[in-house]
Amino acid sequence: MCAVSVDRVTCSIASYVGTSCDHMPAIRGPGACVFGALGELDLRLAKKELGFVSCSGLDAKRFERGRSGPSRVCLRRGERSVPLAPVRAMEQSRTAHVNSKADGAEGENLHQISTVGNSTNIKWHSCSVSKLERQELLQQKGCVIWITGLSGSGKSTLACALSRSLHSRGKLTYVLDGDNVRHGLNSDLSFKAEDRAENIRRIGEVAKLFADAGVICIASLISPYRRDREACRAILPEGDFIEVFMDVPLQVCEARDPKGLYKLARAGKIKGFTGIDDPYEPPLDCEIVLQQKESECASPCEMAEEVICFLEEKGYLKA
Repeated sequence: MCAVSVDRVTCSIASYVGTSCDHMPAIRGPGACVFGALGELDLRLAKKELGFVSCSGLDAKRFERGRSGPSRVCLRRGERSVPLAPVRAMEQSRTAHVNSKADGAEGENLHQISTVGNSTNIKWHSCSVSKLERQELLQQKGCVIWITGLSGSGKSTLACALSRSLHSRGKLTYVLDGDNVRHGLNSDLSFKAEDRAENIRRIGEVAKLFADAGVICIASLISPYRRDREACRAILPEGDFIEVFMDVPLQVCEARDPKGLYKLARAGKIKGFTGIDDPYEPPLDCEIVLQQKESECASPCEMAEEVICFLEEKGYLKA
């Protein structure tokens, strides 16, 4: 397999963790992704030189520079530009290639050995049980429902109500609550911008595993930065990331203040608190917006039903 150099950055096929879904917007097979690239790369050239197996469902004919700069590559699908892989993984990744004429099992194994980030000499192992088979067993389709909004906007309340409603319909769900995950997996992270980004990245990867297992994963966390949420969307198949924005005014959230954090932030005892001295970037193109005003506030069950209607319409509650 050869690689093509584009504006100093090599585009190569590398093993990509988590591309077991048939609708992954890169290529099919053991799992691969296009890394790097400044400028544009003709899709026909990608197919020819990089050995693309399938690009079904893609409307555009080229790769183009992502909105966040040269650190990621995007495929243009309709009006949305979707990054293919997290920034750090792309910038630090190299794939070990061997001569295509290599003979024997040793050559075949080396052909699939990769370096991703700081992980070296790794190989993606496929399982004989596919995502489609798991979904058939559960009679549902795995996806990630990502609930974002200010502290006090009702994210966790909606997540639990949604999980309960789906459970009563015989559907398997799991809630990844931001605070809960920080009790264990992410207990080593602070609330600085870089740690918040890593917090979202880890939860996004875990959510992707749940979705691949056929589970309806409900992630509930502030996730204030657009770029981090879009990076989580990018690692999932098209349509499997369902962003739910809790559109609740700051004054309403602060009046609720269920954990007393706004009061502490106003007193200067908490620094970098979202909505007070750290920004929240609302979604620009999310799937569901749940608006709440001071005089108009739907119940958690009513909001959960709105999300469930969306899932039913998109076919996620059947295999």
